[in-house]
Amino acid sequence: MFCHHCGTQVVGDAAFCPNCGQPVGAGPALGGPPPGPWIPPAGVQAQTGRWIGAGWALVKTDFWNYILIAIVSSIISSLLPIVLQGPMIAGFHIFTMKKLTNRRAEFADLFTGFNFFVPTLVASLLISIFVGLGVIACIIPGLVIAAMYKFTYLFIVDKRMDFWPAMQASHAVVKQDYFGFTIFLLALAGINILGFICCIVGIFITIPITYAAITIAYHEIVGFDPQTTAAL
Repeated sequence: MFCHHCGTQVVGDAAFCPNCGQPVGAGPALGGPPPGPWIPPAGVQAQTGRWIGAGWALVKTDFWNYILIAIVSSIISSLLPIVLQGPMIAGFHIFTMKKLTNRRAEFADLFTGFNFFVPTLVASLLISIFVGLGVIACIIPGLVIAAMYKFTYLFIVDKRMDFWPAMQASHAVVKQDYFGFTIFLLALAGINILGFICCIVGIFITIPITYAAITIAYHEIVGFDPQTTAAL
């Protein structure tokens, strides 16, 4: 499990976080059964246009911070692709979660994604492998798989899940509307391609819109954990 205050992984049945000392209240009772798989609400459907529109509206409220975060995260991710990509994505989502919950969001929030380095790293590796195999199979399966795991990093950050339960939880959401969420993914990819075509610099506007739209979708479908938002 992970501490809801600082994100440090808590090993075993420890009652307090070894990093910040806060009580760990999210785990199962001592000797009790482990928590079951996360169950999404019924009837989930993708709302591509509305989520992207809401993402753009949110980015405009803190435009230059979003641009700076997009530039820095892209540079850092390019140094060690896949290895650093996961924490950067997590940090982008944390910044956006704070914006959505009216918390003070700062550029430094980008680096809080490193609190979840191991689960985001493994998730990034597995997702890349699965998507690659899907693309080799016939391209379309790769797109569906990429859509399946779009919420993985948010489950890691918000619900303090490890990489595999987070991937399963993301899939549990998307499988209710594979087609709709694949279209959502393609639409996000499309605006990023347009951003790249627009003298390349446009990508630093479309990347924030992408992460904002995904975070907004997660917020509407799943909802943020109160313990997490209180600790942001």
